[in-house]
Amino acid sequence: MKLLRIDASSRTENSDSRKIADQFQQKWLIAHPTGQVVIRDIIKRPIPHISQKTIEGFYTSSENLTSELIEATSLSDKLISELKSADVLLISTPMYNFGTPSSLKAWIDQIVRINATFGINENGGFYGKIENTKAYIVTASGAVYTSKEMKALDFLQPYLQTVLGLIGITEVSFLSLQGTTMDEKVFENTKQIVSEVINKIH
Repeated sequence: MKLLRIDASSRTENSDSRKIADQFQQKWLIAHPTGQVVIRDIIKRPIPHISQKTIEGFYTSSENLTSELIEATSLSDKLISELKSADVLLISTPMYNFGTPSSLKAWIDQIVRINATFGINENGGFYGKIENTKAYIVTASGAVYTSKEMKALDFLQPYLQTVLGLIGITEVSFLSLQGTTMDEKVFENTKQIVSEVINKIH
């Protein structure tokens, strides 16, 4: 068994999402003592944004790739290989300005790739090419997004659910911490709920 962990919080210390990811990782290793954990901290080792040449490489057939395009897509190849080899994907991320941190978006843009992690069928529909991978997403938000009005402002969870589904990861569980800076009672309550869920992981 292999766990691929992606950490996207710019807070490398005292990060609520990272702390919960640590808890998850520890519990997972207890359940899978011979399991392998691959940690990719995309803050300490940032993922570059895709470039003109990266995009060209994505849409060029393998037999027509030049050395320049091979170089431009080499990181994408590596990240996709990491993902395909994982049984479990663990992403820890905060919500920034109602959405996805740019660090995580850069990783997503490298791994969501035509003919590599998703395809298009004869009817123009999408289908995913990542199989048998389960995802757990630890999210942390300063505000509370339980009311109808606030849920409409949460672009993080719907986006991650959609983009992971596109590449074939449809079994996605969200471990959401809310009110981290605005409502201590809600924060402690959601932290307790998340901890209980993690304790049931096997």
